[in-house]
Amino acid sequence: MVTSTSALCSDRAAVADPAFADAPVATSDEPGTRGRLVIKDRAIAKIAATAALNVPGVVPQGGGLTRITGRDLPRADVSTGAQSVAVNLYLGVQWPCDITELTQRVHTEVGRQLEDLTGMPLHQLGVLVAGTEYDGSAESVDPLEPMPAATVTPPLPPTAAPAAVPAAVVIAIGLLALAVVAARELLIARGAFAAAPWLQNTFEWLGRLHWQQWLIPVALSCLVVGVLFILLALAPRTRTHVAVRIGGAAATVWMRPTDIARMCSARASTVAGVVSAHTTVDRRRVTVRVTADPATTDPTPGAVDESVRAVVESALAILDRPLPLRVKVRTTRVRASS
Repeated sequence: MVTSTSALCSDRAAVADPAFADAPVATSDEPGTRGRLVIKDRAIAKIAATAALNVPGVVPQGGGLTRITGRDLPRADVSTGAQSVAVNLYLGVQWPCDITELTQRVHTEVGRQLEDLTGMPLHQLGVLVAGTEYDGSAESVDPLEPMPAATVTPPLPPTAAPAAVPAAVVIAIGLLALAVVAARELLIARGAFAAAPWLQNTFEWLGRLHWQQWLIPVALSCLVVGVLFILLALAPRTRTHVAVRIGGAAATVWMRPTDIARMCSARASTVAGVVSAHTTVDRRRVTVRVTADPATTDPTPGAVDESVRAVVESALAILDRPLPLRVKVRTTRVRASS
């Protein structure tokens, strides 16, 4: 206690001494000695969202639960690096509008604001339109009026599952089995239970393995399987539907081969004298097999064939890719009365 009091008194005396009061105080104006500036991602996101609102056509959207969950529009996801920043920006826009022109203006405005206010250049900006707001002042469009063919973007046609799916399933099952074996080895190593380790024995067996004749077919089999997996991964998907083109517009409707077969059978069944009709559709042709009743059928040779062909071809005319038609007619046999 005595020592501390003496030190305190000595300090007070030093402050009261005029010689100490007149002594210059060392100061430094170097920027490096003032600390460092840290800009949080949240602040950058707020700058980006505010800059986007300055662009005509971008509108705020939110309220209710979206305000609580932080899903208001516009909002931004920010990733900052050492010298630059990347932003994913979610916007609400007025509709109709030119999305291309709007996104270009957003890129320009957000990049300028971020560089001016933070000093970091914009490395990447992804703009995602997450909401629209109808502009009632814009010219109304009749929803029943067909769109011009030039404004319709052709969608991708339906295709089958990739050919590599079976190989991917086999590989996934193998990886799951390997994970189970690895977990078993870990439990054995930790002493959870006593059992013979599989991986250790396997690796020891491989380490003692030398060249033998059976390794040749194994190596060739691995080569064939590897090439097969590559071919399956690169194989294009098979188209499963046939496009329907109406009015010369882009194809937006497709029919399954089963639906085409049912349509052809239904049309063929309307021909007079046809008892039943069965249709098969493949990639090359449409085959219609009809059974005709000789009692009610036109006796002229080929009459039923021509009638069925006429009604079925009119139904197939809606297909974008014409399929050759083949008609097979079979007459029912009349049983003789005993």
